[in-house]
Amino acid sequence: MAVLRLRHLPIDHPDALSLVAGLQQEYRVRYGDEDSTPLDPREFDAPDGWFVVGYVAGEPVACGGWRARDDRDDPALRAGDAEIKRMFVATEHRGRGYARAVLAELERTAAAAGRRRAVLESGTAQPEAMALYPSAGYEPVPSFGHYRDSPNSRFFAKPLRGPGGPTAASAAQ
Repeated sequence: MAVLRLRHLPIDHPDALSLVAGLQQEYRVRYGDEDSTPLDPREFDAPDGWFVVGYVAGEPVACGGWRARDDRDDPALRAGDAEIKRMFVATEHRGRGYARAVLAELERTAAAAGRRRAVLESGTAQPEAMALYPSAGYEPVPSFGHYRDSPNSRFFAKPLRGPGGPTAASAAQ
C-alpha cells in the first residue's frame, strides 16, 4: 500500500483548493449543490485552526481541517470545540484508510492546540462518512451551525485527549 504523507498547508494552497473543489463536486453530485457553510480561510490558521493535505507519491489525494468553534450564540457548541471541515479523499484513493489518517491528525493537532472536543456535521448521502465517524468514536449530538435545520445532516462529537482534552480518569467519569 502506498504511504500517505500529511503536510500542514493553508486551506488556500493550490493543492488544498484542488481537493476542496473535488469535494464540492462530490456534494453537487450527492446533494445537488455545494456546501455553502461560510468559511474564512484564516479560520484554519494556527493556533485557532489547522489544515492538512495528504500526498501519495507526491500527488495530493486527501485533505481536512479544523477551526475553533467557541460560539456562544450556538447552544450546541462549547468553548474548546474544534469543528472538523473539508474532509475529502479523492475517489480513486478511497478505501485505504486515508480519511481515518487525516481525521486522527486533525484530532491530534486540535488537542495539542488546547481544543477539548471535535465536532462535525455530515450528511446522509455520504455513507462512507456516516460509517467512519462513529467507528472513530464520534457520537451523535444536537444540531449546530449552518446546516442545523437540514433533514439530511447528522451531527457528531468526540472528546479529545491531550493538553486540552480530558484525561483518561475524567473521561471515564
